[in-house]
Amino acid sequence: MTAALAAIGGKWKLIIIYWLAGSPMHLAALRREMPSISQKVLTEQLRELIDDGIVRRDKTGEVPAPVIYSLTDYGHSILPIAETVRTWGRGHIERFAD
Repeated sequence: MTAALAAIGGKWKLIIIYWLAGSPMHLAALRREMPSISQKVLTEQLRELIDDGIVRRDKTGEVPAPVIYSLTDYGHSILPIAETVRTWGRGHIERFAD
């Protein structure tokens, strides 16, 4: 159970999953959607999601080809959880406001 929670835990993983649920994205597009995340942290989180089989990394051509990130079938199975957390968060947003 702990490993399953670690696969989607942390500050950024569910947010990355949320953005990739809409459509596959290049790294730069993900950065635009999440301006608060550093390049280093985004790269680390994507690597972990890839290692856990949640995200797929596809090269789009010859080197230095852009890379597109997308959800795997397993990644899509997480979407109901992500939606539940998003709905819960919206209901309690005032509590987390600075």
